[in-house]
Parts: sequence; structure tokens; C-alpha cells
Amino acid sequence: MVHNHPSGDPTPSHADIEMTKQVRDAAAALGIAVHDHLIIGRKGHVSFRERGLI
Repeated sequence: MVHNHPSGDPTPSHADIEMTKQVRDAAAALGIAVHDHLIIGRKGHVSFRERGLI
């Protein structure tokens, strides 16, 4: 999964983290693996996998 933060700050919000968990769980029920969630911003990017969030 990938999305951007127009503010430029790629730090995941609480809502980003919760939504990712919900999508991961729904995908797993269908036999689909979510390997990572990237947030892109002007100041770089954040990988949920690298941060242990997924």
C-alpha cells in the first residue's frame, strides 16, 4: 500500500496505523498478504515494515 501526505511530513498518524491494521486483517481473510505500507512526503518516506508497524 502507498499513500502520500501533502503536508510533506511522512510520519504515520494514529488513523494511518489503525486503517493499515484493518486493511491487513481484511486482506488476510481473503488470502492476500500486505507486505508494506509506504507514506510518501516531501521530507522522505516511511515504511511501516521498517518501523515494525505491519
